Order: sequence, then C-alpha cells, then structure tokens
Amino acid sequence: GNSPLERLPTEILQEIIDIVATRKPALGDRSQQYSIQPLLNTSKILYSVTVRARYEHVTIPDSQVFRKLLSALRGNPGFGTLVRRIDFSSFNPIILFSSAKERLSADNLTPRTLIQCLNLTPGLREFVAQEHMDDEIDIIVLRKLFHHLSHLTALDFCGCSSPRFRTAMTTFAKSITDKDIAFSVSRLSLHRCDNLPSAVFDQLLRRMNALTHLDLAGTKVSDQALQSIPHSGRITHLNLSRCNGLAASAVLKFLQSHPGVKDSLVVLNLAVDFRTRCGLRGNDLSQLLMGLPRSLRSLNLKGSEMGSAHIPLLQRLMKHVHELALGRGLTVADFEKLFEANPRLSDQDKDTQCCTTPPASILSHTLRYLDLSDYVGQELDLGALFSPECSIMQNRSAPLSVVEVAGELFKGLSRSSIPIKFGWTVVESGCRTWIQRQQGEILQGSNDFSWKMGTGNWGMRKIPVVFGEVCAMYRNYTFMR
Repeated sequence: GNSPLERLPTEILQEIIDIVATRKPALGDRSQQYSIQPLLNTSKILYSVTVRARYEHVTIPDSQVFRKLLSALRGNPGFGTLVRRIDFSSFNPIILFSSAKERLSADNLTPRTLIQCLNLTPGLREFVAQEHMDDEIDIIVLRKLFHHLSHLTALDFCGCSSPRFRTAMTTFAKSITDKDIAFSVSRLSLHRCDNLPSAVFDQLLRRMNALTHLDLAGTKVSDQALQSIPHSGRITHLNLSRCNGLAASAVLKFLQSHPGVKDSLVVLNLAVDFRTRCGLRGNDLSQLLMGLPRSLRSLNLKGSEMGSAHIPLLQRLMKHVHELALGRGLTVADFEKLFEANPRLSDQDKDTQCCTTPPASILSHTLRYLDLSDYVGQELDLGALFSPECSIMQNRSAPLSVVEVAGELFKGLSRSSIPIKFGWTVVESGCRTWIQRQQGEILQGSNDFSWKMGTGNWGMRKIPVVFGEVCAMYRNYTFMR
C-alpha cells in the first residue's frame, strides 16, 4: 500500500490502468487480453481501481476468453454491473478449434451462453459483433439487445450474413407488432449485412428515435425505410455506400429534406462501384453539393459522374472538410483547381474571410485526405500529379497528408523514387494504396478529429459506432477494402 504507484491519486492511477486495459490485440494475438489481470491480485488499492477497467470494456478474441468471462460474472454478479462494452471485433474462432463441430461441442460461445452473459450485464451500452460469431446471435439474443437492455446505445453487426443470422433478424423483425415500440440504440451498424431482406430495415429504422450513427453499406435498405427514420434523431455519421436498392432521387430527397439529417451531417459516404453502377450525376450531384452543411468533415462520392462544373461547388467544401473521395470524369488539372484560390467567391464566402488577408494562389483549406482511387490504369496521370507545376504534391498543399490512388498502382509507385523526392511515402493496406506525406499530422488525441471516433487513419470505409482504434476484422472492413 506504500509503493509509489499506489500513492498516486486515484484519478491518475485510473488513467494509467485505462491506457493499459484498452490496448487492442492484433489479429490472433491474445497476449494483451489479460494484461491487467495480475493487478487484481497485487493489493487492495490496485484491485479497487483495476476491477472497473477490467470489466468496463471487455474484448473477446476467442471463445475460451468468453467462457472465462461468463464464469467470472456468474461467480460475482457485481462484476456484471460494471460491463459497458462487449467487443467481439477481434474474435477468431479458429484459434482454439478447427471446425464448427468442435466449437459446438466445447459449448463456450453459443446462443445459450451469450444470452446468459447479456442477462448478467444489465448496464451494457455497446455490443460489437462480426461475421465470425453471427451464428450465435439468435432471436432470443436479438430481443434481449433491442428490447431489454435499456442502456444500450451502440450495436454493430458488421459483416453478419450467415443464414442463421438472416433467419434470426427476419423473424425478429416480423415479431415486432407494437407500433409504439422504440429502441434505445443511437449508433447502429449493419455494414455489409448483405443478405438481410429489405423488410428488416423497414421494421428497424422506423423505431430508431435517437439515431446519430447509421452504417447501412452494402445492404438492401429501401427508399421507404430510409424515409421512415424518425425526425427526432440527429444523424451525424451516415454510410449508404453500395446500397444498390436506393434511387439517387430518394437519397437526395432524404439528405435535403429529412430533419434528422439535413443539418447535422459530419460523415457522409455515398460511394458506389463504378464498374457495376453509376452514382450521382449532373444536376443531382450539384444539388447535393450545394445543400451540404458546414458541419461536414468527410465526404465520399466515389462512383459519381463529375465534371469541371462541379469544381467550384467542391471548393466550397474545402474550408471545412477533412476527407474527400472524388468520383470519375476529372483530370489532374481539375484536382489542382480544388486547391487554387477562387477569385469568384460568393458574397457569403467573402464574409467568412478576413478582409485584411490578401488573395493567395493556394486556397486556405482543411483537407487532409484526398481519394483518387476511382481513376484506374492510365486514367490517373501520375506524371502530371508529381510534376513541379502541380501544387497537390508540393509542401504548399498542406495540411493535405494522404492521397489515395487505385490499388493497382502500388507496385509501380513503390519502386519509384519520385514520391520520396516530393516528401511522400507509398503504403499498401490490403487492396488499398496510400501516398502519405512523410511529415504527416498525428491524429490521436486531437479534438479536431473526434468525429473519427478514435481511429488513427484516414479514409474510413466503415463507420465506427464505439470509440477506439479498430483492429483485426474491423480494421479490414474500415481501412483495407
């Protein structure tokens, strides 16, 4: 009780333990899961401070860890009242068992044991699932999550698309007959739940009265379901990428007229795969750009049809947007115009500038990340991009820190010395290629980037619904696809 560590003020000691406890394991790495376990047996002072951190945010990398958690909660129900997050994002079923039959016979993580765990955690606020354990989410688990955990605010079912999960979600949606039922969840991700029928979204979204984060990427959500979202929410993070069932006109109407989204957006992803479908085009794209709020920090328009007429509209966003993913139809000269000061500013834009500041050739902007990955093969003129006459890759384009290009360009760029001469490095992440400024900005700990929910890279493909760095399968969905 007299060691220097134990004599620290409780608040400082708690901060230290929280830093250790929240470190995320790498894929297949269990070494950090119980990194604070020894502190529980060290002294009474460390026990009282550590026990909350041990159970507040629980990470489950494999079914054996889940079994130990359930055993601890059964042995001391008080621990269950401390649990605020159950996180399966790093779950790997093949660490212990090579087949589904072996996993089932072990009886570690099953629908039965999962519901037992949820029954022992009444204060749960965040539940993070993924495709490697979606067979364990049955209708009883869903009813518990949506109906009987009154403090639950975040649900993530990223990639869950097994036949069992589909059946459970479909049956659950059909079972909701009370029109007055509303859910407490404000941050919902069904990212890449691609086999759920549209009827599921019709039933769920109309009952989400307090939505702030909504990720429906790659789903069969309908125009009707989108419009049914209650007006009482204030959506800041919205991902509708690759939602092929949505009409462009319906999306535009939703974004411009729905009270729960039109003035609050911070992150908006409307990307489509240009190889299979065209995104917004012409007047629809112009209307969208003119109506976007100043709160916006991230905009993804991959797959949209763009032209030089859209450059002035995109330029207006450069004063508050941190991430911008461009559609097709532009040239390097068009990209460069985004960074050029426009002498033909509207009166409103002039009012926002200091009247004593003389015009500059480079626009004062906030952009950190520019996505050009829609331009494949010879469509992106790398010679023009890295020419001395182009300002994009020069120091004067700062704070721009990352330029993403098509993944197929990595091999050639990584062998070239040109990016290094300009002060950039080439990084590959899964199928993605980033050209990063060598003296780039540090994201962690900055309130300016709190909208990123603790993620440490630019160019999120998936919207986080819990705060913290992403790892394992979630990192794959967020930054590697």
